[in-house]
Amino acid sequence: MNVDEKSQAGGDQANGGQSPRKPPLAPGLHIVATPIGNLRDITLRALDVLRDADLVACEDTRVFAKLASHFGISVPTVAYSDATQDLAEPRIVRALAAGKRVALVSDAGMPLISDPGYRLVQAALAGGHAVTSAPGPSAVPMALALSGLPTDRFYFGGFLPAREGDRRRAIGAVAGMPATLVFFEAPHRLGVSLVDLADLLGDRPAAIARELTKLFEEVRRAPLPELAAHYAAHPDVKGEIVIVIGPPGEAAAPAAAVLDEALRAAAAGGASVKDAAAEVAARFGLKRRDVYARALELKRQASS
Repeated sequence: MNVDEKSQAGGDQANGGQSPRKPPLAPGLHIVATPIGNLRDITLRALDVLRDADLVACEDTRVFAKLASHFGISVPTVAYSDATQDLAEPRIVRALAAGKRVALVSDAGMPLISDPGYRLVQAALAGGHAVTSAPGPSAVPMALALSGLPTDRFYFGGFLPAREGDRRRAIGAVAGMPATLVFFEAPHRLGVSLVDLADLLGDRPAAIARELTKLFEEVRRAPLPELAAHYAAHPDVKGEIVIVIGPPGEAAAPAAAVLDEALRAAAAGGASVKDAAAEVAARFGLKRRDVYARALELKRQASS
């Protein structure tokens, strides 16, 4: 942390980081976490920053307007989303160059976590402007904490791809990772994603965290195949969803015939030799190069 960032953080070092008076908001970009559901989860510091900011860059101005109205905040806003960042970014950078105090918020939770903002932080830093954060709620650590699964090491993969082939490749790429896996998912894709996860990862323990901090908060914990079956029978699920999956355990190597059948099935589904090997290796927790060698041998036998 450089000197500018230390001053941005505010607070009184000699008083445990808590100053008896609110320090003035310094110029620069302030990344502000907002509630993921329950409005009472907003922090006092977040409210201070939003009230004192000269401009708030928000993912959706209508969503922020509801939050601002609830807390009596009146401040100019600019829409900053994937669709509008090309137009909004120059305006925000000009404001920073003029010594303004700009707050960045997403629709819910911590900005930049599967939300726009990375480019803006880069631009602010490139311009020599101070960047700091008022941290707060995030669905990722909350879902981890509620899942009952190991939290000492985890991988956050954002949203799984919508297309089946891309989704299965993405799952296969992280299947052997010795960590708890965390993904966001849209309600209408939860069922098909769980089918692919169960197929490729087996019966790992998992949890579906839904509507966190809200009135109908739910965390369902079960092995992946059970969760896939449950949501296949209940496709009308709604809300914001986080999938948490336990790390791989020690599994017995499959019989040669089982491995060969899995490779043939993957190839019959249209996968290339490389993709079939990656998919099967991920499913059984095997080394990809060994499975790829066997896949090449099966292809040679089939063509001879």
